[in-house]
Amino acid sequence: MSDSIDIINAFALMTNFVILPALSYGSQLALGALAVTLVYSILRFSNFAQGDSMAFGTMLVILISGYMISKGWTITGFPTAILAIPLALIGMSIYLLTMDRLVYRHYRKIKAKQNIVGITASIGVMFVTGGIVRFILGASAQRFGDGERFIFSVREFKAFTGLEQGIAFKTSQFLTITLAILLVAFLFYFLQKTKTGKAMRAYSDNTELALLSGIDPDKVVQITWLLVALFTTIAGTLYGLDKGFAPQQYHLLLLPIFASVIVGGIGSPIGAIAGAFLVAFSEILLTYAYKKFLIYLLPLSMHPSSLVQLIGTEYKYAISFVILVIVLLIRPTGIFKGKVIDGE
Repeated sequence: MSDSIDIINAFALMTNFVILPALSYGSQLALGALAVTLVYSILRFSNFAQGDSMAFGTMLVILISGYMISKGWTITGFPTAILAIPLALIGMSIYLLTMDRLVYRHYRKIKAKQNIVGITASIGVMFVTGGIVRFILGASAQRFGDGERFIFSVREFKAFTGLEQGIAFKTSQFLTITLAILLVAFLFYFLQKTKTGKAMRAYSDNTELALLSGIDPDKVVQITWLLVALFTTIAGTLYGLDKGFAPQQYHLLLLPIFASVIVGGIGSPIGAIAGAFLVAFSEILLTYAYKKFLIYLLPLSMHPSSLVQLIGTEYKYAISFVILVIVLLIRPTGIFKGKVIDGE
């Protein structure tokens, strides 16, 4: 009986510190990776400004939600940041469309090599965007005004189950996983079933043929940036709710996001999602200290004295880099063969 209880405690421990955080983090990476995939598939360049764009969208949410909290426009038990997303989305859309008009559109008109020139231009946009965020909010870390809430806490779980180990399920984790599922379903439906989505896929597959078919390229570009704004703002906000907001942290997210895209198969939406969860689980599994988990499962004589941590948490972004290098060496096309905007 005690052995089975120990196994349940071990499972609860892993759920609390590995499974739920990895599902949440993977969902956040997936949304960011889908935004990168859309830009690459439609506009033909790798958007290096993605991480800082997520910080920009989150900054708008912080400013708007702070104002809403000061006015008392809140819902008990629900993060005000989520209520602020629609307004922040408008601001994010305007910003991305403005950047496209001021920066990227010129290179499309002169038919420059989009991926090479686009990467260079997006690096410039990355520094500008990051500078704006730091100028307005500063470089220090901060938390949302009312984002730290739980559906159930460790103490409540222990009291209900009688287990030694508890599980805490944050509201931010529930919202992250739920919204990610809804947004992914929306994207796949939009690309497969709507006239605009089909036009975007046609434009992506064969630009010249799509133009001859009467597809408006400017409309395709605008819709692409609007979708990117949606995924970017929500991904950044959910990441901030879950882990707090720090501009530098969002800048560093660029590596795991790109690792997710390339590992899954660049240009493939389903690949971006799979790659995101592979990266997320790899980072957390390799940096987790297994000492307490093994104590539950091993006899007393075999209890470990060290933390049993494979890699220190300070090196977690190196894991994304190593995964990226391995995939490029072994399977350059990624887990799923890279496709251009494909809902399958």
